[in-house]
Amino acid sequence: MILSPSRVNRGTMGSMTTLTLNDGTEIPQIGLGTWKLLGEEGVRVIREAISLGYRHFDTASAYGNEETVGRAVAEAVAAGDVTREELFITTKAWQNEQGKDGIPRAFRSSLDRLGLEYVDLYLVHWPAPDQGKYVESFEAVARLQGLGLAQSVGVANFYGDVLREVVDEVGVVPAVNQVELHPGFSQAPLRALHEELGVTTVAWSPLGRGILLANPVLDTVARAVGRSTAQVALRWAMQLGCVVIPKSTNPRRLAQNLAAADFTLSRDQMEAISGLDGQAGFGRIFEDPRTFGSN
Repeated sequence: MILSPSRVNRGTMGSMTTLTLNDGTEIPQIGLGTWKLLGEEGVRVIREAISLGYRHFDTASAYGNEETVGRAVAEAVAAGDVTREELFITTKAWQNEQGKDGIPRAFRSSLDRLGLEYVDLYLVHWPAPDQGKYVESFEAVARLQGLGLAQSVGVANFYGDVLREVVDEVGVVPAVNQVELHPGFSQAPLRALHEELGVTTVAWSPLGRGILLANPVLDTVARAVGRSTAQVALRWAMQLGCVVIPKSTNPRRLAQNLAAADFTLSRDQMEAISGLDGQAGFGRIFEDPRTFGSN
């Protein structure tokens, strides 16, 4: 699936391209993943990202850095670099925070650590199927939206069966499903289900921790368009209709990642990159949600 132009908005969050979620909320199509961004360095990187034009920041209780993200946001707002309303902040509930009683407590703790009155997106981080709490957990998350504490609600790492189950049982379609997605692992069947249900795909690790960027297919496309292989990988995911949340601590790479919004790949180039699926050496790099996250 190539992104429908009707879902793309330009200039609605500063100069950031956004997508429209199923609840009408706009989400910046490029964000900054903040895993392992801690302390002074984390504040520095987030402040630098804001100065470059980033407006979307992704954290989680399990990252142990919600205080860092919150401090960077507070300092940027106080300095007049940005307003809270211009930012899109995502956080997530971990496995040990799941359940109808656990989710409200976890959410309040996340808000306290972030120092915010609301978040823009709150997610169940993993389905943890052996726990059997993912349905009641998402139902509890959906209630937070009803209370006005989370602008949008969704899930992360949910595979097709559990995603359909929560939609059927809760009666609320998650605004997003945040999943591993990168060249060689395009998640085509899951993205097709997302399109059917009206769920936006958010790609974490869209660069595959960088290990895919020496691939000759990406290199050929990058040379043709005069861009880096990282920019090509990000642009490919964006043209598939995904939000991307790469991570970098390097100001030059932060700027390069943001510039992935500034060019377009041809259909042939898109198909060449998507064709890496199923080839030897490609596929899922990280944990399989069918088995991960029950402890």
